[in-house]
Amino acid sequence: MLNTPDVMEPEARDPQHRTPAKAQPQPTPQPKPKRGGKAGALVALIAAGLVGGLVYDGVRERAVAEAELATTTSQESVPFVDAVRPQAAAPDQQLVLPGQTSAFTDTEIYARTNGYLTHWYFDIGAHVHKGDLLAQIETPELDEQLRQARADLATAQANAKLAGITAARTANLLKTQSVSTQERDNAAGASAADQAIVASGQANVARLAELQSYEKVYAPFDGVITARNTDVGDLINAGAGSPTAQLFHIMAVKTLRIYVAVPEIDAPAVHVGAKPTVTVDEYPGVAFQGDLVRTDNAVNPVSRTTQVEVDVDNSDGKLLPGAYAFVHFTLAGRSETVTIPSNALLFRSAGLQVGVVRNGVAKLVPITIGRDYGDRVEVLTGLTQADQVIVNPSDSLIDGTAVRLTNGKT
Repeated sequence: MLNTPDVMEPEARDPQHRTPAKAQPQPTPQPKPKRGGKAGALVALIAAGLVGGLVYDGVRERAVAEAELATTTSQESVPFVDAVRPQAAAPDQQLVLPGQTSAFTDTEIYARTNGYLTHWYFDIGAHVHKGDLLAQIETPELDEQLRQARADLATAQANAKLAGITAARTANLLKTQSVSTQERDNAAGASAADQAIVASGQANVARLAELQSYEKVYAPFDGVITARNTDVGDLINAGAGSPTAQLFHIMAVKTLRIYVAVPEIDAPAVHVGAKPTVTVDEYPGVAFQGDLVRTDNAVNPVSRTTQVEVDVDNSDGKLLPGAYAFVHFTLAGRSETVTIPSNALLFRSAGLQVGVVRNGVAKLVPITIGRDYGDRVEVLTGLTQADQVIVNPSDSLIDGTAVRLTNGKT
């Protein structure tokens, strides 16, 4: 036998050389066994139901969200407003009116006789009492007239005495028929005429004596001399009316008058007997007690005011006549009215109105106002304490507008 080399296995020939392992064949995917027709339809139906449910839930949630958004938008579009309730009973009001102090009695003193001033006794600022001698006037012409009048009176009295004796004698002679009746009557008439002349002379003497008494100028009342318009040697003219003829100006200042014009609307609340207070700029913080003593009980058609007089005691002399003053009246509040803030008023073409919240809707209500207290006004008609009045209303607020209150209520 031929020795043929044994065919060595590759492994034997090259121990380091290895035949790569053969790839394992992949198993052939076996087709899934087909299910029965009814089972497949059921699975498909379930899948379709799930998908449809998801779609429906999405649509529903979107609709709900849109509805909530619409509701929220609608609610947010309703404006918020602040509202207050009217307050009952208007408070007492301080009515402050300007006025001017004046002397209780204010007099200009004139001479009642002609002559020359020989002396004056009081100057401006002097406090005088009734009956004090203010000045002395010399009247030489008047003195001469008085002497003449007294002489004429003496003559008339002598003539009247003689006429009386003659009339009596004639009457006795008539008894014996010694004189005629006519003579007796003539004598009686002459006596009566002479008596009349005597009466006239007496009246003339009295008149001139009265004028002579005016040589002395006296103070007519207690007061203060505020002006002296004469001096020693001045020619004095009797009478009044000419500024140069005024001798003195005197004022009674223990009590001062203040005349005040009260507005027509407040006139019924101002009565005689009231006790207003008076203030002046000269004494800040000091109030003087006054008394309302009289009113003219009429309304001035031009100013639409009523004039009242307030008297102030000035015994201490602090107040000066002619000073600018303020009179403070206290007007009692009216219980049948209410008050609201001033910033609640609406000035519209239809008149004065306010906005009132009723059932979540703003209503424009016409009102009538009374007194003005600054930050509040008195409402006479149109509101009650139960109303909710809108404060700081918008100019665009119209009747029927839906509103919400800031406190969450409508």
